[in-house]
Amino acid sequence: MNAEQQAQPPADRIDTSTPHSARVWNYWLGGKDNYPVDQALGARMEEMFPQIIDIARASRAFQARAVRYLAEERGIRQFLDLGTGLPTANSTHEVAQASAPESRIVYVDNDPIVLAHARALLVSKPEGATNYIHADLTDAPAVLREAENTLDFKQPVALMLLSTLGHVTDDEAAASLLNSYLGAFPSGSCLIQCDTIETPETSAGSDEYESGGALPYKSRAAEVMRTFSAGLDLVEPGFGSISLWRPEQPPTGEPVEQWGFVAVKP
Repeated sequence: MNAEQQAQPPADRIDTSTPHSARVWNYWLGGKDNYPVDQALGARMEEMFPQIIDIARASRAFQARAVRYLAEERGIRQFLDLGTGLPTANSTHEVAQASAPESRIVYVDNDPIVLAHARALLVSKPEGATNYIHADLTDAPAVLREAENTLDFKQPVALMLLSTLGHVTDDEAAASLLNSYLGAFPSGSCLIQCDTIETPETSAGSDEYESGGALPYKSRAAEVMRTFSAGLDLVEPGFGSISLWRPEQPPTGEPVEQWGFVAVKP
């Protein structure tokens, strides 16, 4: 599928009366693809939990470092990015194809405004490929069927869930969802995952986020999040604040309360 095959969604399909995580995240990153309802919730969250801006930026930086590591040091050439969000600098395909132009990337999101911007996600190096699937990431069978049109599941795939799995609020359902995806991929495949750890401040922020009308997002205790790497081999430095995962510069300030890891399927 190429950019020209992606149709702009009708205006009435973009719900501007309810905040959406992709647009609120875009607001925190300083983007312009958001609406007053997203800005209002984002501002309330920032007032309640000022670190959220640092978390948003740290998550994007962690994504770029992890993708670059997998492309350059692990030889990964296929990426499935679940809960893509709105296009921004250093999107997955830009980072992966800068290191390995033949990389193939599939993006997945269910927000019509992300679909409207999908052209920016489909600008691939000629040696590689990109695709966008407009779907709910929790429907793993449907996503995998579509993704297989672009990705070769006989070869390793990097599964990416960054600041996304918290929307699956049941712990067992979240773990089952991960297993549904990883079970379709061969040995040598990888998981990049991060979410907000549970503290009194982040729990209050999650409550405010839900009360503002957005899709609920659950912060989890670190020991629960750590279980999502069960059966996988953690890449050094292991599981912890994403600020401390192979930083390109010595980190300054307090590590963000967004924890994650990169792991390899044996």
